[in-house]
Amino acid sequence: ARVAVSAAPGPGRQALDDFLDGLSTLQAKFEQSVLDTENAASGQMHGLFLLERPGKFRWDYVVPRKQVILADGRDVWIIEEDLKQVTRHYQKWALKGTPAAFLTMDAAVEDDFEIVEIGERMGMQWLELIPRDQESDFNRVLLAFADKQLRRLELNDKFGQISRFSFYDMQRNVPIDSRLFVFEGQDDWDVLQGD
Repeated sequence: ARVAVSAAPGPGRQALDDFLDGLSTLQAKFEQSVLDTENAASGQMHGLFLLERPGKFRWDYVVPRKQVILADGRDVWIIEEDLKQVTRHYQKWALKGTPAAFLTMDAAVEDDFEIVEIGERMGMQWLELIPRDQESDFNRVLLAFADKQLRRLELNDKFGQISRFSFYDMQRNVPIDSRLFVFEGQDDWDVLQGD
């Protein structure tokens, strides 16, 4: 009888596994640049990323304007302070088929993505994830690791836009104030219900 031999994970997949292994909280500064279809950068954003597994994260954008994307375990809130408005999405649907699903929820990467090893570039191990869902907003996701840390995340969407995130000053498993993952609405704000 033939025995199916599962191939040992490649270096990029191993780096992803090592990064997720034992991860409970994460805190990192990030820079995000968005490239449009002509690959012209349409702005640099940066702020602080916080993660508490399972299910909670917070992107705190400080430049160019204050915006918070907050997942509390049930809903994802997009909070736009200057507009005094917040949009609420049901987390299970909002995160499905996105990197946030396996970063925050212990979901198996293979559930939603086909995994392609890219190899080493710029001193980092790269991994390409291709969404299995044809309806996904993304064509591909790139992850890059060095020293067991996630250094880059790149999202290529079906509209030809590329969002590149670089992470630095990353701290693993340090205590994070749980109130940072709670949305406290303001009375005079508009709450919009996302899909």
